[in-house]
Amino acid sequence: MAPPSSHHYFLLFIIFVSVISHLPCEAQQRPSDFKANALVLPIHRDNATNLYVAKIYKRTPLTPLPFVIDLNGRFLWVTCDHEYLSSTYHAPPCHSSRCSIANIHWCRTCTGSPSRPGCHNNTCGLVSFNPVTHRSGPGELGEDVLSIQSTDGSNPGPVFTIPRFLFACAPSFLVQGGALPTGVQGIAGLGQTQIALPTQLTSHFGFQHKFAMCLGESGVLFFGGGPYMMRPGIDISQSLSYTPLIISRQGEYYIGVRSIKINNKLVPVNTSLLSMDPHGFGGTKISTVVPYTILETSIYKAVAQFFANETSTIPRVDPVAPFGLCFNSTSLGSTRVGPGVPNIDLVLHTDRVIWRIVGSNSMVQVKENVSCLAFVDGGHAGVRTTTRSSIVIGAHQLEDNLLQFDLTTSRLGFSSSLLYRRTTCSNFNFGSSP
Repeated sequence: MAPPSSHHYFLLFIIFVSVISHLPCEAQQRPSDFKANALVLPIHRDNATNLYVAKIYKRTPLTPLPFVIDLNGRFLWVTCDHEYLSSTYHAPPCHSSRCSIANIHWCRTCTGSPSRPGCHNNTCGLVSFNPVTHRSGPGELGEDVLSIQSTDGSNPGPVFTIPRFLFACAPSFLVQGGALPTGVQGIAGLGQTQIALPTQLTSHFGFQHKFAMCLGESGVLFFGGGPYMMRPGIDISQSLSYTPLIISRQGEYYIGVRSIKINNKLVPVNTSLLSMDPHGFGGTKISTVVPYTILETSIYKAVAQFFANETSTIPRVDPVAPFGLCFNSTSLGSTRVGPGVPNIDLVLHTDRVIWRIVGSNSMVQVKENVSCLAFVDGGHAGVRTTTRSSIVIGAHQLEDNLLQFDLTTSRLGFSSSLLYRRTTCSNFNFGSSP
């Protein structure tokens, strides 16, 4: 046979170039020695439910699936009853090391035939919980591919994959009933547990055990350390205040609020309610699935009455449930940080560390010409909550505030309103994604 000619080599080179040019962009742009120091995930608010949703790529082939973000959720769960199609799904057997990582010590038997994702015998049983409906259901521990984009803090970068991400296969009734956004497949839990999303990402990639959250109509989740850049070129990580982060036995996130001020004046509340007792009652929890901050009844009454006294010159209107104090919004005036109302300050571990809640976070427009104080009475019949906390800081109060959860040092970094810095949580530069 004649040796290959230069013409043959040229043809081989053309074929090679053609193949490379058609590879997915992340495969082309990720060098073999590239290390992910941080990851990024876009999120958005669903206006029908006021819940926050992220599309996470899972399975083989990779499929974008919408999940509700639950700051205190114990793990990621997804419905597997119908149309879970993946060539890389695996259910770890009972008493395996994967089940030990998930702290699961009971076996599950499924009577379905043939075996399918969510229904195998001799697998690790796992109960999933819907924090919106407060319903739970049994399923199995599963593992499959998960893909997420890296970042340098300013722009999105190459895509990385975890081949054996642990999660729960949950029954489909947990997403039914209309309480969740249309099309949502499950809950992405960010709580402090071994198989929560931040913990698995940290373990797999070896970066700092931190994550940061910035909620808004569109927003962003960062996994790993900063910078956290928002247009126009503002590094939010350089201007955070810090307070101790308290982790409950369930892996939920609390902070220590010592007192509450309105207009720089102390609100008279029973301060014993502000501390968590040895049984887990009281204290201040942070939540992404509670739309508005919930206050224990006596605290709510004190805050609402004090706020009413400080705004006595603003015309009132009839309350709109679930709120108890509403105003004629045409009389509020406006500032750079929202309606012109007194600031509400949560005084944290020292008098010098204050989480300031400005007008854009303390008020909500409920209908034309009507704005209400965006806090609700935890004892009101229309407020559904199973929390044992005295205060649950809700999502409306978190919007356009960047929160950094440092799980190594157990501290919370917080920015207060980004509107002071003339930026918002919508201003991360996803536009240059590869």
